[in-house]
Amino acid sequence: MQTLFKDYLSKCSPKETEAYELKIVRSKSLPFSAVKDHQVEALLKAEDGFFHKLTDPPVFKGMNTRFNSRRPFDCFFLVKASAYLVIWFYEPRKEKVFVKLGINDFLRLRGEAKRKSLTKEEAFANGELLYL
Repeated sequence: MQTLFKDYLSKCSPKETEAYELKIVRSKSLPFSAVKDHQVEALLKAEDGFFHKLTDPPVFKGMNTRFNSRRPFDCFFLVKASAYLVIWFYEPRKEKVFVKLGINDFLRLRGEAKRKSLTKEEAFANGELLYL
């Protein structure tokens, strides 16, 4: 999913800074519990001000670093970033459509929900559809 989303963003770059939490769903709904509290907290902080240190991967003598991607820099501070949950309701051999749902919209839907999960229909009705 991350590779597909990166390719989408390289073709359709956002006009402003955005932060994302990506979720793939292989059923008809996303359990609200799949979005962890620390993820919600970080997305909300991204809208106001959020510092994050990128972890340096360990490197040992003789280690194959082929799968260790180089970090672009050490850390960043996001200010007034738009924050989203990006969900892919995966269906084999179907068109790839992601839904970009604002974190505050997700929290509103979770608060109003009578069930323990977000359905594909609710997500599609409240988010922006991204066709890959």
